[in-house]
Amino acid sequence: MKAKTAVITGSTGGIGKEIARGLALRGASVVLVGLDPAAGRQAVHELSRDARHDRIEALAADVTTLDGLTKLASQIAERTDRLDVLVNNVGLNPPARQLTADGVERTFAAHVLAPFTLTHLLLPHLRQAGDARVVNVTGGIPGGPIERDNLQAEKRFMGWTFSQYNHTKTMTMAMTHRLAAELTGTGVSANVVYPGHGYTPMNRSTSIKAFPMVYRPIAPLVLKVIAPLFLADLTRSARPSVYLASSPEMAGISGAYFDSKGRHQPWPASVLDPRNRNAVWDLCTSLSLRVLGGRA
Repeated sequence: MKAKTAVITGSTGGIGKEIARGLALRGASVVLVGLDPAAGRQAVHELSRDARHDRIEALAADVTTLDGLTKLASQIAERTDRLDVLVNNVGLNPPARQLTADGVERTFAAHVLAPFTLTHLLLPHLRQAGDARVVNVTGGIPGGPIERDNLQAEKRFMGWTFSQYNHTKTMTMAMTHRLAAELTGTGVSANVVYPGHGYTPMNRSTSIKAFPMVYRPIAPLVLKVIAPLFLADLTRSARPSVYLASSPEMAGISGAYFDSKGRHQPWPASVLDPRNRNAVWDLCTSLSLRVLGGRA
């Protein structure tokens, strides 16, 4: 990874920081992206010490807004004319439906629209790398149905087994499947990775109301007992993303889904339905039109 540059969103803490650490330890120049500048400075200090080089910096950005994404892309463009790796890792799990400043449902904005928009904004720099990799991180319990009439939780945000968090993580997969097809011949690959479950800062702050109703009786046990005991090692959760971003074995592989052990897995049926992929893609295209114009 020496002489390569990687950008990781949601990387000033949690799994994202461990992905950044793994790439920095392999010699990559790393740009961390997070909301809190203080957390960014602390992460830069920690990772620079561990990686024993100073080619690590942090940028503060709200990637749930189009203005935040545009500013972030401009800041990255000022620092490099070539980008080798983009890991779209940011995640959030609110207990109720919220809208961003753009009027977009917030989990859709973070998990689907942000990776779509940022990838397109940075595409000229990714293409300069020759073998660039976009790694989109899913999570939760993905793979369920995609409700084309409920992409932004217009009809329901939470249900007995349904949550918009899991719904948008499945949409991440559908968007990436289409993205990989669109990128054919550009020298840029796009894949999805599932990190498994980890005891992250996001999970520690998750409200019980953010869980589907069927899981709420056991949620306190999971969050307060099981997760701290068995899911605290976030390097394990970061490992498959680091593999996709850095391994020579991944050269030329695109449009694929990998599990928490880095094994190639079949796409869920909902992702293979072209009506679902097109619905998610078309919504992202429409919502990002102000900043992307006709580039998507």
